This record gives sequence, structure tokens and C-alpha cells, in this order.
Amino acid sequence: MSDANQSLQTPPWWRGAVIYQIYPRSFFDANGDGIGDLPGILAKLDYVKALGVDALWISPFFKSPMKDYGYDVSDYRTVDPMFGSNADFDQIIEAAHQRELKVMVDMVLAHTSDQHPWFQESRQSRTNPKADWYVWADPKPDGTPPNNWMAVFGGPSWKWESRRRQYYLHHFLEAQPNLNWHNPQVIDAMLGEVEFWLERGVDGLRLDAIVTLLHDPELRDNPPASEISGEGMTSRDMPHTHQQHLYDRDHPDIMKRFAQLRAIVNRYPGRFLLGEIAECADSIDVAARYTQGEEALHTSYTFQMIKDQFGVEQLRGVIGRFESEIGTGWATHAFGNHDSKRVVSRWEVLPRLEGDRKALAKLLMACLLSLRGSICVYQGEELGLTEADLPVEAMRDPFGIEFYPMFKGRDGCRTPMSWTDDPERGGFTTGTPWLPIWREHLELCVERQKADPTSVLNAYRRFLAWRKQHPALASGDKILMNTADPIYAFERRHVDERVLCVFNFSNAPATMKVAEGWQPLDGHGFEAAFDGTQLSLPPFGVFFATEPR
Repeated sequence: MSDANQSLQTPPWWRGAVIYQIYPRSFFDANGDGIGDLPGILAKLDYVKALGVDALWISPFFKSPMKDYGYDVSDYRTVDPMFGSNADFDQIIEAAHQRELKVMVDMVLAHTSDQHPWFQESRQSRTNPKADWYVWADPKPDGTPPNNWMAVFGGPSWKWESRRRQYYLHHFLEAQPNLNWHNPQVIDAMLGEVEFWLERGVDGLRLDAIVTLLHDPELRDNPPASEISGEGMTSRDMPHTHQQHLYDRDHPDIMKRFAQLRAIVNRYPGRFLLGEIAECADSIDVAARYTQGEEALHTSYTFQMIKDQFGVEQLRGVIGRFESEIGTGWATHAFGNHDSKRVVSRWEVLPRLEGDRKALAKLLMACLLSLRGSICVYQGEELGLTEADLPVEAMRDPFGIEFYPMFKGRDGCRTPMSWTDDPERGGFTTGTPWLPIWREHLELCVERQKADPTSVLNAYRRFLAWRKQHPALASGDKILMNTADPIYAFERRHVDERVLCVFNFSNAPATMKVAEGWQPLDGHGFEAAFDGTQLSLPPFGVFFATEPR
């Protein structure tokens, strides 16, 4: 086979890759100010490499007033001084690539900070050069906002600006005005910001809140929701969930913008676009649509598996829909991130999964890393960290502060990593941590888990090393098997390999009949009894087998 034909047969690196998400404020603090930084990431790259992941995604580190902790950007091309410098980022790129790790950055394309120079100019008048760079609208005759759109973080999506005598659109905080992606000048400017980081050497871009990129220019009212859901980081107590978001996001022309983004990224071989799909009527349908074809996003992930009260029944349904609807697109799967309650804490509330957090964390890890798609693992999941229950006086998240006590926000999943069991600082900093070290995390610290062969950390390392030996788990097809709860089972098929994957989502033993011909695989770290046709799984048990061809 020629080199050209061989390259056609080799999937791009990101298909089936395992991506480790780093929330920089809480990963490791190298200068002792209590806030994690880029030199801290650099200092821990060997830890990330030892996990066995393929890439790291770093949440925003750009210059920002930090009203939403970096998701309000005031300068896309400059590292915020609290995180370090552009030179520090260059060192991360070089050091990661030396370790055969890819690097992704988090691009916030739909909105900026209200401190961004573009918005500071735009808000001054209706005639300045940046006047149409943001979404402005006249009030109704009675002075109220132009329509009924509601912001995720509370209240109307419109903020009055007296200098223009107009409202501007914001989907989240008032300090996060939406860019007008209907304006060609905005498109060109933002494509330039994207290309800046591609030129710097990044291997991928995670696109934040991408469904909010475009809005309905007619500003039509959203209709009321027929059913109020709690998907992702939303809640029945939040006004924006009471609407069908037909006009304030997911505008049909968004695919044209993706084509323009894709054209830029295509100039840089091996780079890719990962879209975050949230706060829309049917995120699986949107994820499938956004990843179809050569002018779409390369892949996307949703909040379907990151919401509260998620169990094996929902898992089976969500994955089944992804498999049936994704078509030629490609899904990325995650059980947690910086916007959601820690995965172990969300699953252990189910009576069937109570009792053994360590075993539950290992089960969830094995299942996630066996799914068809690319995988995101949020920092601390490899330790089995639980959600921190912080007192209100320690909270920093504006989302949680707005809706407390019904919703405690996102601080509980953002507390600093515990590298040691030091009760005050957890080895994260020599100063005062920006959020408290959660006491339950000290027993789960990296230092202790490295020394424990049965730890969740060592289970991750073992499993990820084993996964690399089985191409079916990274890039194979997936065939869901018809099993009864609490068993979840499927088959992964590759050109040269078939792997049977079985998971017992229960704190009690479970059994399953298996067709003849399957041979148990070992090396993954899990044990089960199998006589050739009868499989007996222990509580939280996992089983893998292969069928020779």
C-alpha cells in the first residue's frame, strides 16, 4: 500500500483520542499566589503524560476581568498575567509536543467581556466604527427590552446602555455582551483571533457555548417551553429553562460560520474543532447536525451525560440516540467538566450505586473510555474526586451566587487539585487557595494514590495503557447489545478486532449469558468469573472479551 493510500486509512489523531481537561485556576499554582497558572501546568506535564491521555484541553487563560473566571475575554491574544505570559504558553506547547501530547485551547467566540476594547468603542454611539460589532436593539415603545429572551445566569438577556439608548444582548452575565456574527467585519476579526493560536501551535480548539454564536435578526420572542428540563447546568428554578430557545441560538446560518472556521483550521494539518452543545432544545440532534460534512465542526459534545440523576437507563438511551443519529459525524463523550457536579457524586445518589465510591469511579472510567467517540476526562476524575459542598461565604461562581440556595453553582467541581494531604493547601499552592481545599479530597490526593496499587489513579493509568493496545476501543464501530438493567453491554468492532464490553451498574453481583466463542481479555485491571457462556460480575464489575476472527 502506498503512503498516500495508507494515510487515507489512518483516522485523524483526535478520533477516539482521550482529552484531559485542565481548569488552570485549580490545577497547580507555581508562584504561590493561590491561583493555578501556566507554569503550574508545565510543572505537571509529566503527571498528565503518565496518565496515558492523548491531549490536554486548557480552559481559558486569556486576559479577562474574571467576572466569569476567564469566559469573559478582554484580549484574545494575551495570557492574563495571573496565569503567566505568552512565553509560558509557548513552553507548554513545546514541552507537551516533546511528550507526544496535543494541546487544545478554549475559544470563547460568541461573546467577549464588556471590558474588551471592541465593546468599549461599540457602546459609545450608534455611529462609531464598531457600532454594529455587538447585538444592539431598540427598546419597545414602553422602554422594555426588545423581546422575551432570558439569560442563563438569570434575568432578561438584555442590558440597557444609556449612551446609545439601546439594549445589548448577553446570554450569560451582563458583562458578557454577544458579538454580532452577522457582521462580516466581526467574522474576519474573530477568524483572525482563531488563527493567532493556530499559528502558535495549538492542535485543537474547544468552542465554548457555540450554539449562541448566531441569533434571529428579527428578534422574535421565544415560545414557552412545553416541558421544563434540567439538562446540564440548568434547573427548573431558572427562568431561561421556561422557554423554547428557537430564536436566541442555533440560527440556521451557524453552519455557514462553521464552514468559515473549518476553512481556517484546514490550513493547519492535524488541527480540529470541538464544539460545546448546551442550552438547546435537543442537543443530540444539534450535535449530529453540527458535525456532518467537510464544512462542519469535526466533533462536539453535549451535556446529556453531565446532568444530575443520571443512571444506566439514561446512559443506554443517550448513547443509543448518538449512535443512531450521529451518521458520518463524530461525537465526543464526557461524564463531567468544570460546569457540572462531580461525576461520582452524581451517580452515587442512586440506591443501586451506593456504597463503594472507589469501585464506582473505576466502573464509570472503564465505561466512558470504552464508548465510541473521542473522550474528555475532567481533572480530578482520575482521582475519583467528589463534589465539594462549600459554604456560601466561600462561593465565587456568579451563577451559583445568583441562584443560591436552590443551586450552588459550579464551585464544588472547581476546587483545587489535592496533590498531597496537607490540610491547608493540599500541595496545590504555598499560599492561600482561591477556593478552599475540600477535606474529602485530601485522602484522595495524588501522593497517596500513586502509592496505592488499588487506587483510582492507578486504575486510570492501567486502563489507558491497555486501551492503546486495542484499536477497536479507539476507532471501532459500536453495536449495542440488548441487556437488562443493571447490565450495560456493547461490542466494539475494528478491521482486525472485536471487543465485548460489559458493565455492571449495581452494588450487587449480576450475571449475563454470553454467546460462545468469546475469550476473556486481561490487563485492564478488572476481574469477573466466566465459564465460556455464563458471565458472573461482582458489584461494579467490568468484563472485556475478544472473539478471534
